[in-house]
Amino acid sequence: MILKLEHPKLFSEIISIISELVLEVRIKVNKEGMSIIAIDPANVAMVSFKLPNTGFSGFDVDKEEILGINLENLKAVLRRCSTNSVLHLIKEENTLKIEIMDKIKREFNLALIDIESEEKELPNLDFESIVEMPSFDFSSAIEDCSVVADSCSFVSEPDKFIIQAKGSLNSFKAEFTDEVDLQTGTCRSKYSLEYLQKIIKAGRITDKVKINFAKDYPLKLEFNTPYIELGFILAPRVETED
Repeated sequence: MILKLEHPKLFSEIISIISELVLEVRIKVNKEGMSIIAIDPANVAMVSFKLPNTGFSGFDVDKEEILGINLENLKAVLRRCSTNSVLHLIKEENTLKIEIMDKIKREFNLALIDIESEEKELPNLDFESIVEMPSFDFSSAIEDCSVVADSCSFVSEPDKFIIQAKGSLNSFKAEFTDEVDLQTGTCRSKYSLEYLQKIIKAGRITDKVKINFAKDYPLKLEFNTPYIELGFILAPRVETED
């Protein structure tokens, strides 16, 4: 297995975002490309990532490979890439060799680890509301919510989308209408801001986010580009509203 990536800073950014939720992952590489599906240790959030073979400038894969990787180690190596670096990922027995090519050639070797877990699959979910909006606006609303509470509610109506939070003394509300693409019914669901604050860092890779939710139902957030699919599923926080 030999993979080549031009300008790998975006890949480095994605690995850093995923590492906010999970420490170890099984990276699958086959003839279609690279993918990750992982669940955080508390079983509250799931992350999925796909980079097709067309996203690589070089892609030599004879068979499916499963790479057990400590993300903190991988993140530390990828941070050594500059804007103009070229990245080579090479599987050699129980080692992932990482070559960073720029003014000089640098080589890192990371030990592959055994991760005892069943292969994860994305669940089939049906959503009542689908909202597409600028990722910057969504991230700002989540950060605003965190000022007053530790959870926030997503509320959809036929002509608007609302993000609101209420603490013991203070509250916040953001209402979106014309600036969002709405396919919504009427529903409300509450989610953890601790997780959302980690997930919204994915807004750095694309200017749009797709928000899928339903009443007291898992939330699916999609941060996709023409070449990359990065998604998160977050369990709802079901409790009595104040």
